[in-house]
Amino acid sequence: MRKNSTKNNRINGEVMRALSEIIREVKDPRVDLFTSVTDVIVAPDLKTCKVYVSVLGDEEKRENTLAGLNSAKGFIRRELAHIVNLRNTPELRFYMDDSIEYGVGMSKKIEDVIAHDNQNNAGNDDLTDDAEGDL
Repeated sequence: MRKNSTKNNRINGEVMRALSEIIREVKDPRVDLFTSVTDVIVAPDLKTCKVYVSVLGDEEKRENTLAGLNSAKGFIRRELAHIVNLRNTPELRFYMDDSIEYGVGMSKKIEDVIAHDNQNNAGNDDLTDDAEGDL
């Protein structure tokens, strides 16, 4: 099976949906309630699976959630085998995905620049109005 084949994309989507449900059922107190699966990449041979998760909160919550997920790998993998019928149930590797936080930070920076430009433009308009009044 090729890496970007239709079959591989369907498997990635199905595993992602199943893992999103399973992670909500994990009873480890270290796993944050606001944990979401952002991406799943199952290897073409179905042996390994990279799971990218995002956690709303500070760095300590992220580290604790990652530790909790890593300690619950066995449970998560077993539940995944029950939900998704694959020849091999892939070994799970969890990674923190900071793309959502990065996007929010970039949006805030863009809004700050726009507000700064609007403020400068408003100041320039006042100067233009004063100059026209003198004529």
